[in-house]
Amino acid sequence: MEDSENEKRDIRGRLLAVLQGTKPDHLPFIDRLELWYVSQIRAGTLPSEFMADTSSLQISSVLVTSPTDSHAMPLPEVHRRVGMGQQLMMMAHSRRLSRCELDVELEGEPFYHEMDPVIDFFPRLYDILPQDRPGETVVQIITPVGRLTITNNLTPHMVAASTVPLMREHPIKDASDCRVLEYIIEHSECVPKHELIHDTQAKMGNIGFVVPLLNRVPFQQIMLDFVGEIDLSYMLYDSPQLVDRMMTLLDGQLVEDIRRLADLSWPYVQCPDNTDGVITNPKLFAKYNLPYYQKYAEILHGQGKKFGSHTDGNIRPLLSLLAKSGLDVCESFSPAPLTECTFKEAWTAWRDGPIIWGGIPSPILQQDTSEGQFKEYIERLLELVGDQPIILGVGDMVMANNSIERVRYIADRVEQHAIS
Repeated sequence: MEDSENEKRDIRGRLLAVLQGTKPDHLPFIDRLELWYVSQIRAGTLPSEFMADTSSLQISSVLVTSPTDSHAMPLPEVHRRVGMGQQLMMMAHSRRLSRCELDVELEGEPFYHEMDPVIDFFPRLYDILPQDRPGETVVQIITPVGRLTITNNLTPHMVAASTVPLMREHPIKDASDCRVLEYIIEHSECVPKHELIHDTQAKMGNIGFVVPLLNRVPFQQIMLDFVGEIDLSYMLYDSPQLVDRMMTLLDGQLVEDIRRLADLSWPYVQCPDNTDGVITNPKLFAKYNLPYYQKYAEILHGQGKKFGSHTDGNIRPLLSLLAKSGLDVCESFSPAPLTECTFKEAWTAWRDGPIIWGGIPSPILQQDTSEGQFKEYIERLLELVGDQPIILGVGDMVMANNSIERVRYIADRVEQHAIS
């Protein structure tokens, strides 16, 4: 496919048509290449066609979270050359942790220190922790009522693969830590990033779409960010009142953030929940997630926004619950062979919503899946979907070992798929 033909693809417009319930000219195919892109740069294997020819570039670079080679083509231009839209996730709000001190050490040496820090994704600190230097980071968040300690690890292999640090020690271990968390939330301030979202979208043009992110819903925050999956299982049994207390704190904060989105004119927002129906099983989901999704959806729908969640795990056990969650979109849906849930199962269960964003499992983009098997999957998918609403993407995203030529094949094949 010639670059001039790729230029004609209004992928953002196609996505918006699906969200608005109208038919686009072609199905939108849009997802994230940044992990593939950064890993190729770090390995020195970025294909020559994606090395910058600055005389021909017509768009501004949109930053990714990892450092890039000055000779590499800007990421939006890579998307344009391949023909796949660029999905860019950005936090809708930062948080200023007032009256708090943030101290970070990397391998026992000072790395970062700030009073009243402004953080994009608390307590993960993705915007602060190094992602290009392996080692152990120890984070201290110091308050007048105590401190929270977080330990993260990043191996050389993780750096090469462009993955984020792994949280080894979560900040909440007992009731005293919960008191510190309560202090942090009570004294934190919301810092909107609405103008940056609009400015970034303008730079991306019709090839891309900014997805404003909220925090995870409270139970997913507690499980993944504050306590950990295994320790939360014990806490639910031994100290359920502690879980309820954190749920109340985090729900109050998230409702506040959602209400502030009334000032953001945007069609869609989502929570990066990383939902998996085995870890957050149907019983837990029905009690701790379902009513919250429904509440948040009602507020966002009142603002004229569609609401989605990052559901990249095995959601087969949750298909019927997600269908009545109020969610408009299940983003990064990752079917078999990546998870147990087949595409057809989700497609059948969600004929009345939510909309699937994803549906193409990343393993079929690897060389150990034959070309024939890969193409057969794409043909069956397009035959099943027809012209019904879907946003095609790669679940969870295009990985470091995925074939960029297979991504290009999908983009070109979508152009041949008629929408009646």
